[in-house]
Amino acid sequence: MIYAVIAVVLSYLLGSVSFSIVIARLVKGIDIREHGSGNAGATNTIRVLGKGPGILVFVLDFAKGIAAVWIGRALGLDEGIDWTPALCGLAAIMGHNWPVYFNFKGGKGIATTIGAIAALAFVPALIAGIITIIVIAITRYVSLGSLIFAALTPVLIAIFYYSAPVVTVSLILCLFAFVRHRTNIVKLLKGTENKLGAKKGS
Repeated sequence: MIYAVIAVVLSYLLGSVSFSIVIARLVKGIDIREHGSGNAGATNTIRVLGKGPGILVFVLDFAKGIAAVWIGRALGLDEGIDWTPALCGLAAIMGHNWPVYFNFKGGKGIATTIGAIAALAFVPALIAGIITIIVIAITRYVSLGSLIFAALTPVLIAIFYYSAPVVTVSLILCLFAFVRHRTNIVKLLKGTENKLGAKKGS
């Protein structure tokens, strides 16, 4: 049990490493949360710093989710606790959203969510990811694609009969995504949401 707890704590601390904040400080000496949309994530990094840094942020945030699940499998499953990998993925996303290193003000956790879900349930994540990419390519609304991914994954995970821990955590992550994107939802309904590639933030 103690190793499972350690795994969850390590995953939260790993998730708290906000790469958008770190890279923005290194590249331009700014706090990414004070520019563009104010979100500490890949999309806002693309708007403010450009595609290169933005893609790097996405890849690193995605990798955090995968790494957290691997930590859970390494430490938790050895004790026969099948909840640990799923809880570690959740902890990494909570760390990204509320990072201890950056005054608990982070991003929306979508890239890390995709990484965690891919590590926990690859086929559902792949199907949801393809649909998400198509939606973003057509509409250029990253927020809409993110919400569709969050909504589809619990359904697909349930259809493919994954374990109760994975289904439960995917539902929690779906709730997280919709709560963190509540302002985006309002903008989408009003038709005022920013489109990918429209322009850089201030």
